[in-house]
Amino acid sequence: MTLSKTERKIIENSIRDIQDFPKPGIVFKDITTLLNNKKAYGVLMNHLYQRYKEYNLDYIAGIDARGFIFGAALAQMLSIGFIPIRKKGKLPYTTFTEKYALEYGVDEIEVHIDAFSEIPNAKVLMIDDLIATGGTANAAAILINQTGAECVEACFIIGLNFLDGQKKLKEKTVVYSLIEVN
Repeated sequence: MTLSKTERKIIENSIRDIQDFPKPGIVFKDITTLLNNKKAYGVLMNHLYQRYKEYNLDYIAGIDARGFIFGAALAQMLSIGFIPIRKKGKLPYTTFTEKYALEYGVDEIEVHIDAFSEIPNAKVLMIDDLIATGGTANAAAILINQTGAECVEACFIIGLNFLDGQKKLKEKTVVYSLIEVN
């Protein structure tokens, strides 16, 4: 299921572009204007519900921090559990950790080792607001699979096609981006 032209326009028009943030030459896609637009957020969440209601998912895994906003709401709508994938040092229990490359260095994300343990071979949808170079998303997919669960799809509100993130992630799982930016 994909967005209708009308739905796509409502969502696209609610996302604000911020020039030169966080540094010169970058056009930042600000989703805070989508979140405070009840019509656009409603269209978005209804679309996600309609898309995923027949997937027989066991969990939604949201990537720190904007993935929490969409993931927790969608998990509640689907009556399934939500699992946070956090930046290193933010989870209180034993974790699996995965490093990923940044433009200038590395970072790490974590998930609890027992995050998906209630359901053997759990089917998990990973969600975040945007995929650019794909470092965080690839690390998150690795973590999900490392726990014994299966990342059946990765969903992003915005996909930046001019970067290779989606291409790399498609080697690990199905990728769905609602809004494609070329």
